[in-house]
Amino acid sequence: MQNPYETDRLVADYLFFHYIPHAEGSEGLPLPVEAWDFASRLVSELMDQSHPARRALDLGCAVGRSSFELSRTVPDVLGIDFSRAFIDAAETMRTHRSIDASVPAEGQRQRAFTAHLPEGIDTTRTRFQTGDAMDLPADIGAFDVVLAANLVCRLPEPDRLLKRLPDLVAPGGQLLLATPFSWLEDFTPRANWIGGTPDSAPSFDILADRLAPHFTLEHTTNLPFLIREHSRKYQYGISLGSRWRRR
Repeated sequence: MQNPYETDRLVADYLFFHYIPHAEGSEGLPLPVEAWDFASRLVSELMDQSHPARRALDLGCAVGRSSFELSRTVPDVLGIDFSRAFIDAAETMRTHRSIDASVPAEGQRQRAFTAHLPEGIDTTRTRFQTGDAMDLPADIGAFDVVLAANLVCRLPEPDRLLKRLPDLVAPGGQLLLATPFSWLEDFTPRANWIGGTPDSAPSFDILADRLAPHFTLEHTTNLPFLIREHSRKYQYGISLGSRWRRR
């Protein structure tokens, strides 16, 4: 399946989504602040930071914000994404700490912005590479934290990732998942959906059953997010966030 995440437009959209603060991005409009800064809230609202972690893996890291947030407490963070354009942007943020880009304002008018890496980020703790979450290297090893955000329902074969997760998360480690379960045949053939059909159980129930042999569910929360289309049009979504402990 062709990767749709390789355009300059999507890179700019995700840079805005990951790095622009509410005060700047909302432009004075009444946009819900609780749905802003999604990539940072994934870590702050899902991760149990009372347990020391040495290695973390951010699957579907996009342009890198969650990887950088993980690095605040984890000394070795690997961000992986299928999109070369996203990884190039994340690497640019790591090396230069900012990127200039533009997003649609209205019609053909563009709004220029600069994405800045937040203060307090030690970029030597994070590295990025392209990769397929369904076909990770056999020697990638195990991690104390694995994050996969808004990824499960964008994979052609999500079960391939689910079957690999027990090997990716070290015993006692944390699996952090977030997904709105937006099953679309543009991304996932219907035969590979985890739920979402008239005769199926809810997607989260099926997901929980498949993780139960190796993981214990510790925490769930709703994680709203906004995807910008132009200055006055946003998509509002709510991911179901969950934290699982590897037994």
